[in-house]
Amino acid sequence: MQISIQRFDPDKDTVPYMKSYEINRKAISGVMLLDLLEYIKCHLDETLAIRRSCGGGVCGSDGMNVNGKNGLACQTQLASLPDKVTIYPMPGMPVIRDLVVDMSQFYEHFESVEPYLQSSHASKDDVKEHIQSEEDRAKLDGLYECIMCGCCTSACPSSWWNPDKFVGPQGLLTAARFINDSRDDQTKKRLDNLSDKYRLYRCRGVFNCTNVCPKGLNPTAAIAGIRQAQSEEGT
Repeated sequence: MQISIQRFDPDKDTVPYMKSYEINRKAISGVMLLDLLEYIKCHLDETLAIRRSCGGGVCGSDGMNVNGKNGLACQTQLASLPDKVTIYPMPGMPVIRDLVVDMSQFYEHFESVEPYLQSSHASKDDVKEHIQSEEDRAKLDGLYECIMCGCCTSACPSSWWNPDKFVGPQGLLTAARFINDSRDDQTKKRLDNLSDKYRLYRCRGVFNCTNVCPKGLNPTAAIAGIRQAQSEEGT
């Protein structure tokens, strides 16, 4: 099995380059791509830089581009890969080293949508909990499960073209999660926060974000829902 990985060390390299490794599949003790990368780092090339944490598809740390598609190394089965595999860092994000990218802009957009419950009831002493019906709770399904891996935003052309202005699929999915929460009473404020021509409306509906989400979420539909809510708010 041949694995080609884009390498870049800013302390030594002026441009990225590809480095190949010949791997015997039987030498890998695990069944996921992350196991293979750890084998390379431990046995073949200790200089390889990767980002990982839980290894179970929960932390979202090990996002990368495998054979042209973003995904998590810990969720990519070796059995699903061909004998030649090409791995790049996630596109559209500055490379810190090898497969590790700088996600600062990604987190700034996430923070810009104020990703926390906002309710005037929280200041009242007699209110000790927010009651939510099962029907209202169901409206959050498909919105709250995001693990912030960055795969969707990295795959979005609009995020490549306007990285500092367009909130991106992940940030907008998070915004939709609170806009649709019956316990949050700052809907107008949240919609106004996204009302300019870049923050929300740069989405072109190409569904790249949906196609690569390792949790099976649909940011494109969430974005359409925000647009619908803005339209209804203006009528």
